[in-house]
Amino acid sequence: MIKKHKQQMRIWAMLCHISALLAWVLLFVVVFLGIPLYLPLNILAPLIIWRCKKSQYPWIDFQGKESLNFQISVTLYILIAIIISLLLVLASCGIAVTTHGEINEVNTVLDGLLFVWMWLIVILMLLQAFIVTFAAIKAYKGQHYRYPLTMRVLR
Repeated sequence: MIKKHKQQMRIWAMLCHISALLAWVLLFVVVFLGIPLYLPLNILAPLIIWRCKKSQYPWIDFQGKESLNFQISVTLYILIAIIISLLLVLASCGIAVTTHGEINEVNTVLDGLLFVWMWLIVILMLLQAFIVTFAAIKAYKGQHYRYPLTMRVLR
C-alpha cells in the first residue's frame, strides 16, 4: 500500500514537469489550426497539478514549485526576446527610412533577423524540452533537481 502511494506521488511530481511540454504541444496544435491564441499553458498546466496535489505530498509541492518557477522564467525570457526583436525590427526600419535605403536592404536586414530569431527559438525550445524531461525523470526517481537560470518566484 505504501509503495503504491509512493509511486503515485512520483508520477504526479513527474507530471508537474511534463505537463508544461504537453501544453506547448497543445499550443502549437491550436496555432496550427489557425487560432491566434497565446495562453501561458506552460504555466497553467503545472499550476493546476501543483494546486490540486501539493497538500497530499511535500514532494509534489517541491517539484511543482520548481516546475512553475522554471516555466515562469522561460515565459519571461521569451517575452524579453520578443520585445528586443521588435525593437530591432523597428530600428532597422528606422535606419532604412532615415538613410533613404533601398527596399532590398530592409528586406535583407529583416530576413537576417527572422533567421536568427527562428534559430534562437528552436534552440530554446529544444533546450527547454531537454531540461524539463531531465527534471521529470529525476522527479520520478525521487531525486532532487534544481533548474538552472531560474528565478525563484515561488518559495
